[in-house]
Amino acid sequence: MSRIFITGSTEGLGRAAAEALMDDGHEVILHARSPERAAALDGLGKRSGGLVMGDLSSAAETRDVADQVNALGRMDAIIHNAGIYSTADRGPAAEGHATIFAVNSLAPYMLTALIDRPSRLVYLSSSLHRGGEGSLDDLDWEKREWDAGKAYAETKLHVAALAAALSRRWPDVVCSAVDPGWVRTRMGGASAPVDIDTGRRTQVWLAASNDPAALVSGRYWHDLQMEEPAGEVTDTGFQDRLLQRLEEITGIGLP
Repeated sequence: MSRIFITGSTEGLGRAAAEALMDDGHEVILHARSPERAAALDGLGKRSGGLVMGDLSSAAETRDVADQVNALGRMDAIIHNAGIYSTADRGPAAEGHATIFAVNSLAPYMLTALIDRPSRLVYLSSSLHRGGEGSLDDLDWEKREWDAGKAYAETKLHVAALAAALSRRWPDVVCSAVDPGWVRTRMGGASAPVDIDTGRRTQVWLAASNDPAALVSGRYWHDLQMEEPAGEVTDTGFQDRLLQRLEEITGIGLP
């Protein structure tokens, strides 16, 4: 049995992954943005190994989420699932960052740096990451005209590159990025072609399976198959510059 923490696990892919892992006998630590979101867990919360709360658009609350997780003891795996798709404008979030950048890029980085290192890290990316500019000069959209679609794509490029960078920096941790596809969730909408069982299965497999393929670090996955991501993801220079910028913005370095 593994202990697995999943961000954004009150609904959608995060909840579906939690349910599947619990059904397989694993202990899952859930995350909710607020007490109102936690109330939506219903019986799932009673089956879990614990619940942490915090709004990942806030750096202060993200730090608190990390503290809550560490207080529960070391995790075997963490699935960085929480994310938002589109915002009408830049925001900003609590500390002045673009909201989508705060939730989708800064929070996974901060939690990775602050939570005791697990054996496996899984980051939810998207095929749309290929549409990101890879702009390291303006990660926070302070200079460019706001483009919600491009901003989302760039955050998914960031987490895919983060997984690849960590596979080099932390050889004792299996680090993976996943494109779950366009899934029928509240975020994906009713017209999405992928059902939620298919959308969750790759991250569930990467978090808990002993299949040798699931233990290969630094890969980008879709539907249980390795895929080639955008060039920036595997560019070690881009990876290192991204980590440097994230450290500068958050004031937190990787241990």
